[in-house]
Parts: sequence; structure tokens; C-alpha cells
Amino acid sequence: MSGFDKVVNSYEEALAGLEDNMTVIAGGFGLCGIPENLIQQIKVMGTKGLTIVSNNCGVDGFGLGVLLEDKQIRKMISSYVGENAMFEKQLLAGELEVELTPQGTLAEKMRAGGAGIPAFYTATGFGTPVAEGKEVREFNGRSYILEESITGDFAIVKGWKADRYGNVIYRDTAQNFNPLAATAGKITIVEVEEIVEPGKLQPAQIHTPGIYVDRLILGTFEKRIEQRTVRQSG
Repeated sequence: MSGFDKVVNSYEEALAGLEDNMTVIAGGFGLCGIPENLIQQIKVMGTKGLTIVSNNCGVDGFGLGVLLEDKQIRKMISSYVGENAMFEKQLLAGELEVELTPQGTLAEKMRAGGAGIPAFYTATGFGTPVAEGKEVREFNGRSYILEESITGDFAIVKGWKADRYGNVIYRDTAQNFNPLAATAGKITIVEVEEIVEPGKLQPAQIHTPGIYVDRLILGTFEKRIEQRTVRQSG
């Protein structure tokens, strides 16, 4: 990797510098658009004491759920527990700290962090446990709570296509939290399905400009479905 070229050739190189007790922001929603290979590399590294910021914690045995197996996650900041039995077990046993955050608020925390905005007011959560201990102000007759933004030591992101300069396109609903996460990491790593030469992507197609991306890696993906419901024939 040199100059504007963001491409690295191994997942070890992609996650170089990740250490115990760091904060990692992860894109994805359920299992859609998750950086599954970067997550697996964190498992292989055995990094512990992590604070993970993500909409949810994957499922048992896949996605962020694999990091629960060896208790690598100290704290989850998320909006959805989902159907991860190990997540529930560790939470109830006091082995995992969980900060549940409304989904829109979590998205804005990432966006604001990436934009250099330290905090913002939102009406979401006022009058509920979400608001406990937070500053409250009234605007135009409505109460709002102050939420602090989020940044991470690392952000791990899944894209569809990128050029070597790190300009990224996401595909359909896999866009979800990924563009927000990409802006909020001190070091942002994106894994993609295809890398093209600079100039091959139309500027209007680009969702995340390369200025936000530090490392880019080409991967292959399982793209597992979290839940599949089919109708019986006949």
C-alpha cells in the first residue's frame, strides 16, 4: 500500500495495529452487509476487551457472534439483541456489558462522530430508561435528550465494489450502517467483492469517498441469510 493506493493483500495487514481494549465500529444489519472476513480475522488474532459498536451482534457462530465464543467482547453498543443465544447468556450472567441504543440514534452517533460533531439532541428515548443520566433541553415545547457521538479506533466495513483509491460502492440494502461506520473510525478498513482501477467508477455512484478509507482488501463472502422463511407448495 503506497500513496493513494489503499489495497492490502492480507487480512493480517488489514487489521495491523488492532489491540486489546480498543473500540471497533462494525457495519452491517443483521447478517446483511457485514464485514465477515474482518470479523473472523479479529477472532483469529484473539484480541480481547473490545468495545464493539454495531446494530447487533450477529448470530451464534457467525458474524460478530464468533467473537463472543472466546469472550473477546467486553461491551456491545447496539440497538438489537436479535436471536443470539450466547449474547443473551453472557448479558444475563454479567459477563458482557450492553448499551442498548435506539437504531436511529445509533446511526446518528456514527454519522456525527464522523462529521466531528461531539453530541446532538434527539427526542428519541425521552421519558424512557434511555434518557437516564442525560441532559434534557426543551425546543419549541418538546423535550430532547443529549446524545454523545461515537468514534472508534477501527471501523470495519463491507462494500460491494471499490477502486484502488478506496472509493466504495455498496449494493442495495447492504449499504445500511456501512457508510456511517466508514466515517467514524480512526482507521477504516473496507473489504469488497471487486476492486477496479481508478476512473472505472462513475463519481455519482460512489457512496464512501476514498478519503475516509485507510485500507482496502478483496474478499470472498458467504453472505449467509439470518432467517429464511419459505411457503410450502400446494
